[in-house]
Amino acid sequence: MIAMDRAEPMTARFEWRTSVCAADFPAAAYEALRLRVAQHTPFNTLAWMCASEQALAAGCQVHILLAWRGDELQLCLPLVASIERFAGLPCRVLHHLGYPLADRLALLAQLDAADVRRALAQIRRKLPHALLQLNELCEAPGEDGVLSQWLAHSSTGERRLSCRAPVHLISEADHQEISGDPRYKLRRARKRIAACGAQVRRITPDASNMGALLQVISEVEAVSWKGDEGVGIFADERHRQWMNQAFTALAARGLVRVVVLELEGRCISYRLGLLEQGRLYDYNLAFLPQYADLGSGRVLLEEWIRWGLDDNWRWIDASRVSLENSSHQLHERMTGHVEHWRWSFYSWRPSGIALGLALRVWQALKPRLQQWKARRAAQAAKPAAPQPVAAAVATPVPAAKPAKVKNTAKPEGEHATPSHSQR
Repeated sequence: MIAMDRAEPMTARFEWRTSVCAADFPAAAYEALRLRVAQHTPFNTLAWMCASEQALAAGCQVHILLAWRGDELQLCLPLVASIERFAGLPCRVLHHLGYPLADRLALLAQLDAADVRRALAQIRRKLPHALLQLNELCEAPGEDGVLSQWLAHSSTGERRLSCRAPVHLISEADHQEISGDPRYKLRRARKRIAACGAQVRRITPDASNMGALLQVISEVEAVSWKGDEGVGIFADERHRQWMNQAFTALAARGLVRVVVLELEGRCISYRLGLLEQGRLYDYNLAFLPQYADLGSGRVLLEEWIRWGLDDNWRWIDASRVSLENSSHQLHERMTGHVEHWRWSFYSWRPSGIALGLALRVWQALKPRLQQWKARRAAQAAKPAAPQPVAAAVATPVPAAKPAKVKNTAKPEGEHATPSHSQR
């Protein structure tokens, strides 16, 4: 199904599509646009988008906004419409196709200011919503971005930092062993791995063997802590379908790399990555819990760097990490970072105004709530004031000859602090 609106010759021509997987989707024009946008990633590929669409949950709908100038595609914004509940109230929300498993995205847009505003009007007319939220977007350094205009045309708008992903620029210095504490940890991990007889292996899968490899690594993830907590990329059948289709299609293009640690032919740890334009995106890792003390993640990260030296990659990229308390080992070697941003645009519909107002109220109250919690925690941690103890009055005792006295001291109670711990 295609819906078009007529526009003036010098302005962009907008068009709506309902599937990126359709046979008549302009795949060549899409790829040309993707490559023109400097910040594009493998998560912008049509292969990833198609897999994302086919793994959508029930009730989600795909709507793709295209903008053309002549025969050149200048905008592709694939959106997923769904109903989300806020304080129990259902609201229509739009996300970029690929959310939440796409690590980093670039907005595929090369529009001028007037067409940027018209694009937002197109979205609001075609897809009435409370909130349009675009996650994990990256921008070129110093670029204000086309989305800044959308903030000014929203009832409430928010641009929030969601991630600082560490990156490492591969250089000749990487031929030398890393210095400091990381060197000690890496050496110790290598010794443990060598002692148990495990081997590191590099794999460049293709479409024919990607499925079998994904089955192997999904079994590792299933028994790891990620599987226990249900936060892995193979957490359920829908996500497994998504990963199988996406990585099989990407492997057919030669974009997938895997490093595994094998013991007697069995995978006990792995790192899964995507390689494009000399940048390795470290997407996922897991290990069997009984081998947690080997330090395999550190050794496999080092293997990424060694592989990069051999094949002339330029970057090792953490792809995505937590904004706070990130434990990614690339922090130890990072030469820079890439910022991810979350853009939120609240509409002028009653539901959008209400959600935006709730956001502003929360932003005003949150610092005070944090201060109150900090005061409560400080008071709870403060030691109790010592109770006054009455001074004992010494009573003179007549001197007596020393005599042998039986030891009547009671043993330490069950919960007493052992004497040795007080030394």
